[in-house]
Amino acid sequence: MTFKLFPKTTPVVKRLLDLVFAISLLFLLSPILLLISILVACWHGFPILFRQQRPGLFGEVFTIYKFRTMRDAVDSQGTSLPDEKRLTKMGRFLRASSLDELPELINVLKGEMSLVGPRPLLISYLPLYDAEQSRRHHVLPGITGWAQVHGRNVLSWQEKFRLDVWYVDHWTLWLDVKILAMTIVKVLRREGISQPGQATAQPFTGNPPAADQAFPEKSQD
Repeated sequence: MTFKLFPKTTPVVKRLLDLVFAISLLFLLSPILLLISILVACWHGFPILFRQQRPGLFGEVFTIYKFRTMRDAVDSQGTSLPDEKRLTKMGRFLRASSLDELPELINVLKGEMSLVGPRPLLISYLPLYDAEQSRRHHVLPGITGWAQVHGRNVLSWQEKFRLDVWYVDHWTLWLDVKILAMTIVKVLRREGISQPGQATAQPFTGNPPAADQAFPEKSQD
């Protein structure tokens, strides 16, 4: 297990806040973590945790941990069913309450994530970002973030990335505290959990063409 006490470029005061909160929450929530683990094992089987490679600070890949919210289900050809069909009632509850995110406190403890920062997305998205959007990786990814408290999965991808970059440019310790407080309210209200008809949100497939490229001039003969 890799452990980075103070990840590069991360302000010391931010990292100390992460460590204090991560250690405290893992200790205080240990009974809840145990209960969820048992329920996930009963509903979804093993493994209890969902693991996936995600890009972190400056695109460095790490393994993210979450509680499993989907069952392993395939069609007659052996192809995995769509997410919305594999997501169980227990999984929907875990996502609606954001309890599935609690194992990410381990990532925070290891220095791979922060409590607050742009959400770590899929590695396959990396070549699809433009130069401005790529700056979201100039800080540690977070369990919650500026985009999450302003709409989460009901926002367009371009809106999410704009908010992520805004956070990179305007970070302060007070902003992190504000986002954490706003996150508690959002979780209690269960706002922005998913887009209509989606388990979470539609995949990012790249940026739409610029206006001058969407309707190129016709060549004249």
